[in-house]
Formats: sequence, C-alpha cells, structure tokens
Amino acid sequence: MQFYLFHLMPYADLDLSAPDKYDSAWVTLPNTYYDPKKGHQLYNRYLDELEMGDALGFDGLCVNEHHSNAYGMMPQPGVLAGSLARRTKNVKIAVLGRALPLLNNPITVAEEFAILDNITGGRFIAGFVRGIGAEYFSWNVNPAFSHERFHEAHDLIVQAWTRPGPFAFEGKHYNFNYVNLWPRPYQTPHPPIWIPSQGSTETIEWASHPDRRYTYLQTFSPIAALAKYMAQYRDSAEKQGWQASPENLGWAVPCYVAETDEIAMREARPHAEAFYQKFLRMPTEMLLPPGYLSLKSMQGVMRAKAQMQSGDKSLEAVMKSGMFLCGSAKTVREQIIRYQQEIGFGKILTMLQFATLPHDLAVKNMEIFARDVMGEIRKMNVSPALAAAK
Repeated sequence: MQFYLFHLMPYADLDLSAPDKYDSAWVTLPNTYYDPKKGHQLYNRYLDELEMGDALGFDGLCVNEHHSNAYGMMPQPGVLAGSLARRTKNVKIAVLGRALPLLNNPITVAEEFAILDNITGGRFIAGFVRGIGAEYFSWNVNPAFSHERFHEAHDLIVQAWTRPGPFAFEGKHYNFNYVNLWPRPYQTPHPPIWIPSQGSTETIEWASHPDRRYTYLQTFSPIAALAKYMAQYRDSAEKQGWQASPENLGWAVPCYVAETDEIAMREARPHAEAFYQKFLRMPTEMLLPPGYLSLKSMQGVMRAKAQMQSGDKSLEAVMKSGMFLCGSAKTVREQIIRYQQEIGFGKILTMLQFATLPHDLAVKNMEIFARDVMGEIRKMNVSPALAAAK
C-alpha cells in the first residue's frame, strides 16, 4: 500500500459564522473575510507541513485546485507544487488535479506539468479533474460542456507531451496551428495521470479504458460509496478486456490519530465538525449544477453525497460512515487494513490537517500516523491482491 499526504490549505482563521450568513464557504463568501497577513502565515505553515511529509517517509505529497473559497486556498496549485519540487528530495509531487474544462488554453497546463516533471526528475504525478460544480460559477463556464471540454483538453495535453512538434490540433473547443511543447516531460511517455472523482459513471468508464488505465481516486465519500465506485471501476475494466489492480485505485480521507481513541476524538472534534459543517457547506445546485452530470451519474452521486449535504455531520456520524478516520494508532490502523482488504485500493491519501486544525495538532497527527499507522502497516506488508481479485 502506498501512502500520500494530502493537503487542502484551508483558510483556518475563517470566522465560522460566515458560511451560515452566505449559505456557503464557496463562491459567494466575500473575500473581505480573508486577511492577507494571516494568509502569509498559513501558506508558509502549510508548505512546512507538506515538506515534513518527505522526512516522515510518505510516498507522495498532494495539492489540488479550487477557486473562490475558504475550503482550499490553491487556485493555482502549480505554484505550491513548484515550491515543494525544490524543497523535497524523495517524495512524489502530485497535483490532484487541474480542472481542465475551466481552461481556455490547456497548453499552459502541459507546460506547467512538464516543467514540474523536469525539476523533480520524474517525481511528478499529473491529476486531471472536471472540477466540482462550484468552480463553474467562479469561472463562468457552462457546466453542460464539462465532459467534452475535459476530454478535448486531456487529448491536447497528452498529445503535446507525446507527439513530436510542431503539429496542428483541431477540436470543437481548442484549435492550435502550432503545438510544439518546450520543455518535453522528463518521464516517458508522460507523467502518470490520476483521476480524482465524486463517482461519475462516465468518468469511471473513461479512466478505466484500456488505452488509459488511469489511477482512479474516490474523494471524501462514505465507505459504502467507496466500495461501490471501486467495484464499478474494476467491473468496467473487466468489460473492456483487462483486470484492474489495487495500483489503479486510491482513497482520499481525512484522518486524526492520537494516543487514545478518547484523546483523538476530543482533539479532532471541533475541527472535523467545522470541516463537514462549515467548510464543505454549499447548496446542492452549486455542487451539482444542471448539465454537469448525466441523469444516471447525478442520481448515483447524490445518493453517495447525501450525508455530506444534509443530515447529521457530527464527528460520530462521519466516523460511522467512514468519511473520517479517528482514534488511536491501533484503531486507525485496523480500520485502514479492514477497508483495504474489503475494497482493494492500493493507495491511501490521508488529509492530516483539516479546516481549523492548528499546526501543533497537525504535526502531532502526522508524526503519529507516519510512525504508528503507516510505518506499522508497511512492516506488516499487507497485500491488497486478495481483495482486488474478489
């Protein structure tokens, strides 16, 4: 099993009454709530936390893209990945991922990612997403074109990485007379591509196509949804003539570990509940705007995300559903092993800082997780092959 340290870089100093006043921490939350002096401190603190992941032995560090919100302050994740590329030596650097349908010129991402791949000497992982619905409001992009813009931008980027230039590219949304990428990627034929998703059927089928076989990541979902969508990926791969392995499947989940279950819950509670009750809060029409998903995918995602959008978001509730791991190292270790054996994912992306969790507790969480969860699971040499073969 591979372990990745995932960070959202939230605005931890948020006035927690603000999302209630504006119905969301996204899109409509006035940027007057953002204090640049506090932002200066937070960005440098968060980079320090991510850099610690290299020393603690994580396999990779993950940043991502969101716009106009307090939930994740990385509208341009390549800036943060560039800093990490120079300050780390061993870990992979993953941008999970760039929202391709928002782009007017996908070549900029092809260039950005190729530079990162060169700087790291091949330690870079490229993540491509369609972006959650809120991003389409922030960037004024029609969500009905989300799928076709995503696929066309993806094709243009991959061709830019792999085809000798210059060449012409003609599409519905993007047209170039001269595609001639300088620099070319360090990795051959290109960096690994991962696809984070909320569970869109079309995305799962596309990622599992034998021409791609991209790693599929399920993000912040109940464990029942995780099992469903990972089984769907394996089934889709089998129907298309190949067998997916645990290496093709990843799970992103917030986690807090402490000396005992009781201490972990006490320390995590206000910050975990702020994450699910405040930072993730948005109207359903903002999360899933008309045209963003097919009817079939919409129904499935709505069922999977129901608890995140309504109902009980107490710490006990999100722990019970598997959307948050919390407890002693032994408790969390056993949860991860059980879920992994039942579901068969080969990568786990742990978010060890979330919402308002302060630096001292984030560092404590990272150190205990790295030593007593990740380290012990590696010693046990847990194999995911059995679950994947079911």
